[in-house]
Amino acid sequence: RIALVRDGKEEALAIGQDASLSARGELDGSIEAPMVFVGYGLSIPEAGWDDFKGLDLKGKIAVYVNAFPPVKVSDNVKSHVNTADERWLALKRAGAIGVATIAAPRPLPAAASAAGRAGAPAGRGAAGGGGGRAGGAPPVIDLYDRALNDSAGEVIAMTLTARGAAAVLAGSGHTIDELNQLVTDGKPLPRFILPGTLKAHATLTRTAIDSTNIVGLFEGSDPALKSEYVIMSAHLDHVGIGRTVNGDTIYNGAMDDASGIASVIETARLLKASGVKTKRSIIFIAVTAEEKGELGSRYFAFRPTVPFGQIVADINLDMFLPLYALKVIEVQGLAESSLGESVRAAARTLGVDVQTDREPEQNRFIRSDQYSFIRRGVPALAFKFGYEFGSPEETIRRTWVRDIYHKPADDTNQPVNREAAALFDRVIMTLLQRVANDTARPTWNADSFFKRFATSK
Repeated sequence: RIALVRDGKEEALAIGQDASLSARGELDGSIEAPMVFVGYGLSIPEAGWDDFKGLDLKGKIAVYVNAFPPVKVSDNVKSHVNTADERWLALKRAGAIGVATIAAPRPLPAAASAAGRAGAPAGRGAAGGGGGRAGGAPPVIDLYDRALNDSAGEVIAMTLTARGAAAVLAGSGHTIDELNQLVTDGKPLPRFILPGTLKAHATLTRTAIDSTNIVGLFEGSDPALKSEYVIMSAHLDHVGIGRTVNGDTIYNGAMDDASGIASVIETARLLKASGVKTKRSIIFIAVTAEEKGELGSRYFAFRPTVPFGQIVADINLDMFLPLYALKVIEVQGLAESSLGESVRAAARTLGVDVQTDREPEQNRFIRSDQYSFIRRGVPALAFKFGYEFGSPEETIRRTWVRDIYHKPADDTNQPVNREAAALFDRVIMTLLQRVANDTARPTWNADSFFKRFATSK
């Protein structure tokens, strides 16, 4: 139950029609708290932007429009700060106990667009997202170890419809139409205390689910360096049973990410069968629950099977899409660390070029398991088959994303260029060997946004 309390009177908000609670919030019982409208709900020091400056948020629920403010920052900065977890961590540091989000108006100008799915890990929703069913919010899957949950401490996670937002804003001197117009025009939003309090009641049921990471070790040969580790990762989960598409409800995940798992297995097999020795050890890891917010990799990054400080790099494969001949590899993170030069050299030996991310606005560098290691300061890369703009390859890839991505059609009946996949595996194996044999550890580039995590881990 959700209600606004003003002048001693309660005004109920209809679940689904006005507002929805998400199980991301920890409310199990009743709470009543004041609310503050915090504009875009973001703190971006790189851009001199702080929606919380001068506001007292201690013990309050932060209400914000789920859009990106009119500031110019790099795609990497935008990707990082605009996730559900990072939004909440910033609000928690400011003293808030929960969030209520208002959807941004559609369509959005590029300057104000929210990250959408690209900015919120799959299965976790936008901050405060989820819900809509009168019988209760959809389940949220998160790590049982609360110390590893970025959402810890978020008592209220709520979304507001346009009707619900209008009710919350009533009496504040501001309207939802006014705020929507400011977002559409790419302008700053006002910040103000909302009248009354929010009263909510929920029953939260927690159930433990076991899901396993699978880890294998290829031991290095150098007496000193074999205690350092290069990780090759891919995720073993997909989304299971879902909405019926063309009579099929099984979401197979052949490309996403059985392809990555197949490459992990094949690379490990090739290393073993070839008799190749590497100075550093290589960890092959099939992680679980990527689709639920990179949970398996996050757990491993915080609870590794080897000393964390000895992990030097992560090479992650997620849906690399061998749909056509391999001429160029798209490398996410190419310009962020010394691994960029390592992959250039590895690809060059096999006649393959490399390129940066063709669609940086999709924020892919933070959307898979490499991000769990990046946030702990470990240099990492992720990959896709590349293409040139306007080429047939671009059409093939965009058509695949439109028609097959996260649909039952992602199965083994789709065409796969096996020769190209094999060449890709050889590039990755060559890259692993270069990193494992280099006496110098990979380092973040001086101008990389992600360098900060190496100094704060």
